[in-house]
Amino acid sequence: MKSRIIVCALITFGLLGGATFASRGGADVSLPRQWTIVHFMNPVSVMGRVVMGPVMIVHDDQKMERGEPCTTLYRFDPARGPREEILSFHCTPVQRAVAASTTFTVAEGLDIRCKRLIEYQIQGESEAHAIPER
Repeated sequence: MKSRIIVCALITFGLLGGATFASRGGADVSLPRQWTIVHFMNPVSVMGRVVMGPVMIVHDDQKMERGEPCTTLYRFDPARGPREEILSFHCTPVQRAVAASTTFTVAEGLDIRCKRLIEYQIQGESEAHAIPER
């Protein structure tokens, strides 16, 4: 039963992700909210918070326009979807080539066992998002 729920959830998120990517159309079309689901196998530091495991990252252009924190990270349960908010912050937009897949840029952190996430770019987007140190 559990495996059936997990498979259905993965198929649903796969279809939603594909539909989101397909609905972008040309380069002139921009969605107000982009999201991705990742699984950090190793711990990473994001603004001083250690993050590991399945995470949903959401970037909201409308919040950014209003001066609110535009990036939010959520703990993600494959069977139940996004759970609690881990943290929110203001990112700094950086123009890049369109990403063929979601990418992350990391740097050495203060703790040798944990790298610091400094930038992310969601698949299909030409805008990367720099993460402040604190």
